[in-house]
Amino acid sequence: MPGVDAIYIVLPDGMHKEFVLRSAKIGKHVLCEKPMATNAADCEVMIEACSRANIKLMIACQQYEPMNRYLKKMVANGKLGKLKSILSTNSQNTGDPTQWRLKKALAGGGALPDVGIYCLNAARFLSGEEPDEVHATIYQPKDDPRFAEVEARCSFTAHFPSGLIATCVTGYDVHRSAMLRLEGSDAWAEMSPAFGYHGSKFRYSMLIGEGSEKKDTTFEPNIEDKDQFALEMDHFATCVRNNIQPHTPGEEGLQDQRIIEAIYKSAATGRTVKIAAPTKPTRGPALPEKI
Repeated sequence: MPGVDAIYIVLPDGMHKEFVLRSAKIGKHVLCEKPMATNAADCEVMIEACSRANIKLMIACQQYEPMNRYLKKMVANGKLGKLKSILSTNSQNTGDPTQWRLKKALAGGGALPDVGIYCLNAARFLSGEEPDEVHATIYQPKDDPRFAEVEARCSFTAHFPSGLIATCVTGYDVHRSAMLRLEGSDAWAEMSPAFGYHGSKFRYSMLIGEGSEKKDTTFEPNIEDKDQFALEMDHFATCVRNNIQPHTPGEEGLQDQRIIEAIYKSAATGRTVKIAAPTKPTRGPALPEKI
């Protein structure tokens, strides 16, 4: 279809590689859902195929959502002081034991690659750093048919070169729970609930005043709720039309997958796993103020 310039891949994770390669073969630009694939090797093949075909490859994520962008700007401008810790959870109760998200071949894992990736990507994006080691544990109950192939829960800590520590929890067998909090030397900021398509709530707290008059004050800025899918698609369309590298290219998805594999390795061995720094930037140009 010559009138179609781009394809949005929303298939089960284990099918992403096949359809990215098929898209590259026919010269169609690709917006691919997260996680990019079920292993890092497939991510690398996908990136190479799109590069050879001279097409754009962009990975969907929450970096285009207004509250995430507001928080990123606060961190970058030093509003929180030195970032010390990130705490986050993204969990839900996944009920149908026959659905593809509970099949390892199609999903690559359980809660971690599906909903835990939001916690991981947020820590990387908001801090502007890449973790250099992770330590993790997973739980896969033997008496629940939903988790015959994948984990029910995963908890991990990620250490960053600056000393920042991110503590993340994700699950498939608990009541819906989603929260993100950044703690800095001068202030904290949080989204609770977080990671949703709509309805996130944002607030931050810092000392206001001088000397003994300083008071801990909490603010709840009014940030317009926008359709994040429309925002990321508009950015993707702009990149295709103007030949610009997307803000979240394939390298961003590859890095998430590299860290996910390190998390699984740590959980399997009970040991902390070191992570080498990416060999090239994982993100394209910074997003404009308005996208």
